Amino acid sequence: MQPHALKLPPGRLLPGAIGLNRGVVRPNYAFLPPEGVLKSRLPNYEKTAARFLAAPVLGARFAQFVLEIEPGGGSLFPVTEAGIQHFYYVLSGEVTLGVGDLGTKTVDAGGFLYAPPGVPLTIRNAGAGQARVLGLRKRYEAIDLPPPGPILSHARDVPRTNHTGLEGRGFQHLLPFGDLAFDFEMNLMWFGPGTFFPAVETHIMEHGLYMLQGQGLYLLGTDWHEIWQDDFIWMGAYCPQQFYPTGPDDAAYLLYKDVNRDVAL
Repeated sequence: MQPHALKLPPGRLLPGAIGLNRGVVRPNYAFLPPEGVLKSRLPNYEKTAARFLAAPVLGARFAQFVLEIEPGGGSLFPVTEAGIQHFYYVLSGEVTLGVGDLGTKTVDAGGFLYAPPGVPLTIRNAGAGQARVLGLRKRYEAIDLPPPGPILSHARDVPRTNHTGLEGRGFQHLLPFGDLAFDFEMNLMWFGPGTFFPAVETHIMEHGLYMLQGQGLYLLGTDWHEIWQDDFIWMGAYCPQQFYPTGPDDAAYLLYKDVNRDVAL
């Protein structure tokens, strides 16, 4: 016997047809698909929308966001903040980046800059279409070393290193690896089909992860989440985590990690 079809009044939706998304927010992690992240505006930018991904109100100790810059838009004047360092990575489009005394450079996807605290930076859309730039702001944790200098570069100029003992998994350190002047890393992580993290990681380091290409499954806490291009994950300290790519092509994401400092008591 066939069940009767559910009949609804005109204009009514089936139960469960709305209010569904992949977004999850927990005390020590958040999984944010792009469709649920709304636009905001910034007073020192023109023709630019900002989509905030991580912030202290979430539990993060940094802020991360995507700038959507229309042609002719970008920073109205050099951006600088006392005590705050900045990192920007071009996701798409053609962007003119400037930082400190390094001048300006027009780059495509993969171009990036690092601005130490108090060093001015500029970001302008130099193309005919929309440009998208991933940004990060973090308060600098000073130690008994001179602060780092500014960086203006491109991912294709940074060597890729294979993970020891695991062929097909590689990383690119966009900031100087092991330099104690820096209090965080920004790393491009690459996974070929069939590669994965060899163990579930549980550590003190905090992460901001932006998926650049491919797809996979990401373990957060006790749950697996399917991750695609443009998804974002915030992982707090001691959040169990593991990644397993599931697509036919390479998967890659940009990963923030706080390092090189003692535990604050």
